[in-house]
Order: sequence, then C-alpha cells, then structure tokens
Amino acid sequence: MSAVTCPGCGAVFPELDGPVNEYMESSPACWRAFGEVLAREYSDPGLHAVHRLSVDSYAVQHPGSESRQAIQSVGMHLARLCLFLEGGLSPEQANEAMLRIGRTKSSMLKLVRPKSLGAITVADVLATRSAKQHADAVMAWAHSAWDAWSEHHETVRRVARLVRK
Repeated sequence: MSAVTCPGCGAVFPELDGPVNEYMESSPACWRAFGEVLAREYSDPGLHAVHRLSVDSYAVQHPGSESRQAIQSVGMHLARLCLFLEGGLSPEQANEAMLRIGRTKSSMLKLVRPKSLGAITVADVLATRSAKQHADAVMAWAHSAWDAWSEHHETVRRVARLVRK
C-alpha cells in the first residue's frame, strides 16, 4: 500500500479512499485517524479533559480553504487553544468559551497559514498505547499546533481577551 502525506498537517498515512471534512483540508486516512482519536476519548472518561484540545489542534492543523467557515474555524479553535494554554481555561469552561467565541466569528479575519503547522500530529496521538500517553501526546500536540501559529498570537489573544470579559 502506498503512503500519502496529509495536505493539512503533513503526517504520512497509508493511501485510503474515504470521506473527509467538507471545509478542513485533510487526507481520508488522516480524517479517519482523527475519528479514532475521538472514539478513544469518548470511550475513556479519563480523556475527557483533553478532548477539546484534540479538536482544536486538529482544526488548526487542517485550516482548509478560503471559505468563511474555514476562516472562522481556524480563528475559533486558535482562540480556544489560547484560552486553554495561556489563560488556564478548564475543560468545564471550554464549551462556554467556544459559544462566546462563536458570537465574534463573523469578524474573524483570514490568518496566513504558517509554513509548518507543527511537528506533532494526530498520527502521534493515535500511536499511543495508554490513556496517560494519549493525554500527554494531546498536550504536546496542542502546544505544537498553537506554537505553529505564533505570528498570529497577538491577533488571537485579542479575540481571547474579548471573550474572557
């Protein structure tokens, strides 16, 4: 079986036919890997605390097209990563923060995609074998994805400050 590089995150997966997200840019195998990571998190209550970080990390590593939905997705998920990683947002506060961020999404601007979207990807999380390894990999993934967008951190922090009020 031949290998394919995901056009979003750059991870290498076996070539596979299958569905992809309609506005995120990914290979079918990467999209499937993300589904497997989510299934693991939904089935283990100990992983609920990192679930939103997985969603945010995947979204910002698969920024997609020029569509308004893709632009808003990147902005919202970067803002929530900022609130988690820099603002100390708890998992319980994440849904409320995302709702507040969503109210500002129409004003979000397209951010120029970084050359690298981070060295850690969904493939690294999927390769873990225990819940602790999974959680640790998700934390590293979130930091890697957030750091990749460093040239836009000030813009994202402004959005995050608006929703913290």
